[in-house]
Amino acid sequence: MKMRSLKYRILWPSMGVILLLGLFIGIFGIYVIQRNIVDRAQSQVNANLRAARMVYREELESIQKGFELVFTPSNESMAAVKSRLGLDYLYTVDSSMADSIASPIVREAFKGNRNGGTRIISADELRSMNNSLFRMAQIPVEKTPHSRPSVRTLLQEGMALEYATPFFSPDGRVIRVVYGGKLVNRRFELVDRIHSIVFENRMYRSKPVGTVTIFLDDTRIATNVLDKSGQRAIGTCVSSEVYDNVIIRGISWFARAFVVTDWYLTAYEPIEDVVGRRIGILYVGILEQPFNDMRRQIGLVFAAIIGAGMVLATILSFIMAGVISSPITRMLRATNTLSDGNLSHRINVQTSVRELHSLADAFNDMAKKLEERDNSLRETNEKLAELNKNYLDMVGVVSHELKGILSSTIINTYSIKDRFFGDINEKQEKALNSIARNLDYLTITVKRFLDLSRIEKGEMIIHPTEFRLREDVCNTALEAFQRQAEEKKMSMVFNVPADIKIKGDLDMIQIVANNLIRNAIVYGQAGKPIVFTARDLGATVEVDVYNDGTPIPAEARQRLFKKFSRLDTAEGKKVRGTGLGLFVTRDIVEKHGGAITCEPREQGNSFIFTIKKDCQK
Repeated sequence: MKMRSLKYRILWPSMGVILLLGLFIGIFGIYVIQRNIVDRAQSQVNANLRAARMVYREELESIQKGFELVFTPSNESMAAVKSRLGLDYLYTVDSSMADSIASPIVREAFKGNRNGGTRIISADELRSMNNSLFRMAQIPVEKTPHSRPSVRTLLQEGMALEYATPFFSPDGRVIRVVYGGKLVNRRFELVDRIHSIVFENRMYRSKPVGTVTIFLDDTRIATNVLDKSGQRAIGTCVSSEVYDNVIIRGISWFARAFVVTDWYLTAYEPIEDVVGRRIGILYVGILEQPFNDMRRQIGLVFAAIIGAGMVLATILSFIMAGVISSPITRMLRATNTLSDGNLSHRINVQTSVRELHSLADAFNDMAKKLEERDNSLRETNEKLAELNKNYLDMVGVVSHELKGILSSTIINTYSIKDRFFGDINEKQEKALNSIARNLDYLTITVKRFLDLSRIEKGEMIIHPTEFRLREDVCNTALEAFQRQAEEKKMSMVFNVPADIKIKGDLDMIQIVANNLIRNAIVYGQAGKPIVFTARDLGATVEVDVYNDGTPIPAEARQRLFKKFSRLDTAEGKKVRGTGLGLFVTRDIVEKHGGAITCEPREQGNSFIFTIKKDCQK
């Protein structure tokens, strides 16, 4: 696993949380902004449509008020009334022509009711009224990609805002009806007035914020929407989707639409005549770009706030990670300083984090106790070293003294035992044999304590000379232990090539061979052979000393080569020893660049050691 510093281990999860939280807030913010602006735009479109409807109705109400103010019992001429009211047409119809009138508004007036509304005027009626009105009403039809299929290429009907008022005879009968109206076709002042009132003629980047259109059926007859040439786009048709919903189904329709050159948020509602037939559409549209820009600007501000918050949170996380990791890093460096041996080192961590402050105090307290213990151990070690030196000096002195005494004692004992000074009886011989064995054991013990003293003092130094393993080591060991082996009826077999030469310390290698052969005689099974085998491995020599006996268990083998360690077995308890022989043996072998192990066999044990043929290399 890749290792990272504590600071970044703290920082990266915090960064992940900050990024995830920033992303979540950003998405939520975008949703809220989008939703708020869309709702606001939709509300504004609805309000604009209501305002446009009110202005449209006010236009009709203005005709009604004009009729109510102008038509009195006076005989003012019709032309003067028409001019004063700003009407496109004004007519008087007596009751004899009531049945031939096409206008449902006039027919309702003949019933004695003043009324007004929007109606369709046919081409023939327009022609009969006035050729100029007929020409004004004519609009070439221009199909659009999404308009409904139609073969009509020229619109000849007109849409009019009309009002009619009845006049009564003294007996209460309607004797005539005066009606007049304004043609909506090409009446741009009407849509401009709606635009002025609803949108206040606002512009956005040289484009009108709002658009207004009046449709006769599916065709624009009055609009402030401009085509690509800059002319009012009359004659263009509404889409079939809008037509189906507004004209056919009679519902208001709100949609986003591309109007000539820009996208608009649009609203459509049906225009009905006095009998409830849907004859046209009132449309308002709001330029979408201001809302998009508003959404973008708010989004940018929101993103800037989120970004600034994330940057601030990141900086705070970085500072916090440093506040936490810096004291720990200093403690780590202090730990390394302590491990290098400078136990007097202390740390001074000034932090507002209580746990880290407590940790620093605990660290300093630990360092103080370690220093005190180290000083105590140093004093104790110095005392122990002095005691050990005295002990080794005593061992050396005593061993040397005993060695001299033993040499004389052994010579005299063996001289008497071998009858150099005359005959001895059987009892005397048994006593002398026991004395000789004890003296031999004591001699070996003294030699081993001398070797231990040399090892502990570092005086076990190799003095290399070249010698032959078989001739100089094996033959000497055979002579030294022949008598002890014969006492246990054991034979010694040396499978050692005569040409193996070693450049090492002959005396030390002799000690190794003697220790292993002596152990084989002491711990080996009586009557069985001791096999001393050597192999030339090129740069090293491998020696295997085998004897029959009880295989040594694994747990006992781990302690064999330790100082003062002896086998805790039945055979081991029968044999006296110091537990130093194998310890000395291992030290000598290692000084010759080798190693020694014990490997159990089926019927006994092998002590195998390797040494360099040239210990100087």
